[in-house]
Amino acid sequence: MRGIGILRLVMAWAMLIALPVGAQALCDVTYKVQPGDTLFSIAETHYGTSQQWALVYYANQVVLEGQTAVPGSDVYIPCPASEAAPAQMPPREVGAELTLLTAGNYLPFSDRNWPGKGLATELVTAALEASPSPLPYAVAWEDDWSSHLFPLLDQKTYDMGFPWVKPDCTATPDNERCKKFHFSEPLMELPIMLFKREGSEFAYESDADVIGKRLCRPAGYFTHDLDRADRRWLSEGKITLVQPDSPEDCFEQLMADKVDAVTVNVFLGASKIVAMGLRGRVIPLERALSRESLHVIISKTHWRGTTHLYRINAGLAALRENGRYDEIVSRHLELFWEQVK
Repeated sequence: MRGIGILRLVMAWAMLIALPVGAQALCDVTYKVQPGDTLFSIAETHYGTSQQWALVYYANQVVLEGQTAVPGSDVYIPCPASEAAPAQMPPREVGAELTLLTAGNYLPFSDRNWPGKGLATELVTAALEASPSPLPYAVAWEDDWSSHLFPLLDQKTYDMGFPWVKPDCTATPDNERCKKFHFSEPLMELPIMLFKREGSEFAYESDADVIGKRLCRPAGYFTHDLDRADRRWLSEGKITLVQPDSPEDCFEQLMADKVDAVTVNVFLGASKIVAMGLRGRVIPLERALSRESLHVIISKTHWRGTTHLYRINAGLAALRENGRYDEIVSRHLELFWEQVK
């Protein structure tokens, strides 16, 4: 097994420029990295578009140095998803012993109008079905995300919630999420990218390139990646963080040259670029600013907390082992790509 797990996570990049008509992907092969190669150039060679660089990234995290392809190393070139199978709908159990809480409008991860109710929804429900001694369960929807952690999950109105980003609990043990909740093994990794105006000289080769810059991330979004121990960009005033009300506001400020870059997750950024008509005017930088993971969470005071987490973690391990994990992720991201394209 090549351990490709979530290799297709950023397949949404392909919507930024359409694959040339008739282009054939040279994939399911091994390529020896040449001097001067980047993930962008390797993707351009094999897929006909540099925007599919993350397919290569997720297939080869073990042999890469961060996001750098090492000359002389062999990298596997996976094929994009094809012939997507119908999504499985989460069951609605009568007398459920376990109720999971999520919300909509978080594509492609969770949404009642999305096939299978979303990528994260299908992963979580499939994991429960594949777990040892599975329980009857149900999925509840509350579209006010701000109410999920407190009070609904903290007071155990619902048993578990998803999908949530996990802070660095080792560095920040007093973080409210770290103090109050247990986290499952990661559902998937979520790259947090920098988006700049086409023609801007802003480059991101190392963290030193960000010092003194104006970054935009909407109010209410996490900022722990900007102030981790090796950065301290916020606490030491090394950058200017602009926090308007919405992602749209951030991209408008970018186009007005009021900020140097917008930093949000890959899916949100890509979808807003398309929705706001900014294709070709706003581009991603190749290097991810950070990589966050999405999890299932449960209150530390839940009397069956560790048991329920074991079910989720064991089920996820089974999905990865039997290949269903890759199939679910690939199918949902193919749908996301087609929708925004």
